[in-house]
Amino acid sequence: MDQDGHMYSSTMLEMTILRVWPCREMKRVFDQRYSARNRNESGTGAHQPWVHREALTMARKKIREYNSKQLLKAHLARLLGIELSLRVVQVTQSTNFTELIDQNRWLNTSKLVVKPDMLFGKRGKHDLVGLNLSIAEVEAFIKARMGKHVEIDGCAGAVTTFIVEPFVPHDQEYYLSITSQRMNNQISFSEHGGVDIEENWDKVQHIALPTQDNVSGDSLAPLTSNLPVELRKKMEKFISACYQVFLDLDFTLMEMNPFTLDPKGMPFPLDMRGELDDTAAFKSGKKWGDLEFPLPFGRTMTSAEEHVHDLDSNTGASLKLSILNPKGRIWTMVAGGGASVIYADTVADLGYAGELGNYAEYSGAPNQQETYLYAKTLLGSATSSADGQGRALLIGGGIANFTDVAATFKGIIRAIKEYVEQIKAAKLRIYVRRGGPNYEVGLDLMRSLGVDTGLHIEVFGPATSMTGICELAIDWVTSSGN
Repeated sequence: MDQDGHMYSSTMLEMTILRVWPCREMKRVFDQRYSARNRNESGTGAHQPWVHREALTMARKKIREYNSKQLLKAHLARLLGIELSLRVVQVTQSTNFTELIDQNRWLNTSKLVVKPDMLFGKRGKHDLVGLNLSIAEVEAFIKARMGKHVEIDGCAGAVTTFIVEPFVPHDQEYYLSITSQRMNNQISFSEHGGVDIEENWDKVQHIALPTQDNVSGDSLAPLTSNLPVELRKKMEKFISACYQVFLDLDFTLMEMNPFTLDPKGMPFPLDMRGELDDTAAFKSGKKWGDLEFPLPFGRTMTSAEEHVHDLDSNTGASLKLSILNPKGRIWTMVAGGGASVIYADTVADLGYAGELGNYAEYSGAPNQQETYLYAKTLLGSATSSADGQGRALLIGGGIANFTDVAATFKGIIRAIKEYVEQIKAAKLRIYVRRGGPNYEVGLDLMRSLGVDTGLHIEVFGPATSMTGICELAIDWVTSSGN
C-alpha cells in the first residue's frame, strides 16, 4: 500500500525491482530469492526470501556494518542492560589515525580485524580483509587499499570506508537472521554459520512470528534444539534480545554471519548486516542517531538525483528520483510509491525496460513549490541529450484518496512552461492519467497547457486504466525512432 492508500500486486513490484537492479550481483540475489519464493509457495520446500517487505514498500535501506554493530550494542544496553563486548571504529579517507587511536586506546592493545564497509560481500576473495593485525599494520593495510577500484560481481567502484574491530579467535561459527516478511517476521538460526551458509541452508532452522509480537523461550526452542543443552538458554536469550532491538529500532533485516562466542562465552557478532525501514524515521530516527543510508556499491548520484535527495530531506512528503538510463526515451513522474513501480513494471513487461530513463515518485502531498522544483529537475534530465528521436513522459498515478491533484499539477505545469522549448527540441510527448480529489480541475489545467504551449499532451482520467498511457508512450517512441 502506498501513501495514498493504494494496494498493489507484490509480484508486479518484485518483478520491477528485478529489472532496475543497478548491477548483476543484485539481480542474481533477487533471482535466487524470487525463485525460492515460488518454490515455497508451490510447496516444494526452500526458505522464504528477503524481498517481500522491500517489494511492497521499497523502504528497506541498507546501513553499514559499523552502524549495525553500534546500534545493536547501544540498544541491547538501553533495553535490556546487556553489555556486548563489541568495539568498532570506522575509517574513511578523512580519518586521522593519531586522533582515532587517542580516542580508542584499545586499538593499541588488541590484535585487530580490518575490512571494507561498503555494502558488498566476498571481501576476503578480493584481498580486502586483514586478520590478527596490529594498529600499525591496519593503517598500512588501509593505506594500500583506500581509494582502490574493485569490481564485485559486475559492480565497480572505489573502496572508501573500512571497519576496524578486535580480532576474536574462535572455533565455532553460528548464523542468525531476523527478517521482515509480508505477514510476519522470520528468525533463522544455525550452528553452521560462515562462508558456507548457503551450501548448508538445509541445516538452518526457521520460525515465523506475527509482526510486533514479542518472542518467548518456547517459540525459540525449535531454533536451538540441535545445540548442546548447556548452550540453549544462552543462545535463546541472545536471540530474544536481538529480536527486541530489531522491533524497537524498526530493522527490516538483522543478520549475523557469522557470530561466535568470545573468551567469556558471550555472543559476539563477527560479520553483521542491517537494513532499516526508512519510513519509520519519524519515530525511530532519534534512536538511530546520526547514520547515513549509503548508496549501493558502485553507485554515485547524478546532480539531478542529489538535488531531489536534498528536496526529499527537507520535506514531510516523499520525492524520489533515480536515473536509470540518461539516454532513455521513456520517463516517468508518478504519484505514489506503489504506482511508480507498476508503471515501470508495465513498460518493462511491454519489452522496453532498456528505454526507461528513470524511476521517480512523489507522494505524501508535496506542496506546489516542492512539486515545481521536483518536476523541473526531472524535466532537465528527460530533455537532455536530444537526438532527434521521440521521447515520452508519463505523468501518472492511481486514484488518490487524500492528495489534491490540481494542486500538485499546478507545480508540474509551472515547470513544464519553463521547459517548453527543451521539450519540443527533445520531441517529448506527455501522457497524463490521474484520479482523486479535484482531479477534473487538474486534468483541465493539463489540457489547457497543451493548447497554450503547443506541446503534445494527452490527458486521461480514472475511467482509463492506470497503465494504459504506457502503450501510447511506447507507440510514439517506436514510430518516431527512425
